Amino acid sequence: MNIIICGAGRVGFTIAKQLSEQGHSITVIDPSSEDIQKIDDALDVKAIVGKGTYPSILEKANAAETDMIIAVTRNDEINMLICQIAFSIFNIPKKIARIRSQDYLNPKFTRVYNKENLPIDVIISPELEIAKSIQRKLEAPGALDSVPFADNKIRLLEILINEKCKLSNIKLNDLTKKYPNLDANIIGIIRDEKFLIPKKNDDVRENDKIYVIINSSQMSETLDAFGHNEKISKNILIVGGGNIGFNLAKNIEETLDSARVKIIEKNKERAEFLASELNNTIVINGDALDEEVLVEANLEEAETVLALTNDDEDNLMVSVLVEKFAKDEKNINDKRTMALINKPNYSLLQNSLKIDDLIDPRMNTVSSILKHIHKGTIETAYTIMNGEYEVIEAEIIETSELINKELKNSNLPEEIRIGAVLRENKVLIPRSNFIFQKEDKVVFLAKKDSISVVENIFRISSI
Repeated sequence: MNIIICGAGRVGFTIAKQLSEQGHSITVIDPSSEDIQKIDDALDVKAIVGKGTYPSILEKANAAETDMIIAVTRNDEINMLICQIAFSIFNIPKKIARIRSQDYLNPKFTRVYNKENLPIDVIISPELEIAKSIQRKLEAPGALDSVPFADNKIRLLEILINEKCKLSNIKLNDLTKKYPNLDANIIGIIRDEKFLIPKKNDDVRENDKIYVIINSSQMSETLDAFGHNEKISKNILIVGGGNIGFNLAKNIEETLDSARVKIIEKNKERAEFLASELNNTIVINGDALDEEVLVEANLEEAETVLALTNDDEDNLMVSVLVEKFAKDEKNINDKRTMALINKPNYSLLQNSLKIDDLIDPRMNTVSSILKHIHKGTIETAYTIMNGEYEVIEAEIIETSELINKELKNSNLPEEIRIGAVLRENKVLIPRSNFIFQKEDKVVFLAKKDSISVVENIFRISSI
């Protein structure tokens, strides 16, 4: 597939890297010669210095022969204009734009995004996606992440194995025997910063990060089996009332009736806006780096603290203060901390600062975009290990070579692992004698360089 990416920032770079490694023909456009040079030096793609809004630049990128354009510059209006020109002059079939402004995302105005007005096929809002991601984490206490698949009948849980896990050093085959009624399948393990696709005789160990495909109805049972019995937080403190904090608070108000939310926002005008737009959220105007403000917010009652400002350093410092506060109050184990981090190097500080979870907006955005790039019936894609692996949902259609084949005879590559199947609203964990059928929704793990093989196996139709 021929794809143009406008914007060579962190998101543009990551998407270009992943798609080029999957065999797509990629061209990246950006007005910054420095950013383009980084792309040119690091990736096997075509890199062009220029503005994606200029028809001559798009023509230079061979837009007339392009299947898709992805506009991820830092400016909403530029992204919109790129899509308009891509359609009006070059008739590019699929157009994806990153849009941050909440005003542009207002449901009242969505009719503007059509072929007659502003031809954008897919809108990606990083702030909305991150808010959804955080809410998933809140709904699955004990899990680092919880991702829904197959109409929310199947979930992917990311779990850290700690000292409380009684299943450490037990072979996976024995786990299945110990929990025969648990619809769960471990499809991946990160150990010592390496990703492993486990076999029957492998085990899980303390400090492993595991990826488990489960029946959504058994989430609490699965977490408990792996040593996590944390409760859903009822008292939540959000530091930073930007778009992420605002949307998260709004989502919590709509879905978690028992939760009590407080927001600390430094900017007075923004705090007043939040107070007027939110119904059941307490808004405090102040600086969360001031311990008196944390006391005013009743930090001692908070079970989860989310540092979501636009400043990475502030988010880290807030998490440190929460740690100190909890230690002083001798309730350190009762606090769960999450921090929004844009600079990837700061992830190295997570353990030393004792932050429970770091939120990477880049990978949230990349995952949101990827599911629209894969061909046809792929509904959801979740990236692991900076995109080295993906967990994908695809429906088996009548032309698939898997139909009526047993799993053991399917000739699937080793880098593909079937996690679960939804068939007629029933979740199935496939064993070696499992037989695939038409309309099965299959959730599976795939290495990035096997995506083309996946599309061929499932006979997924073109865009």
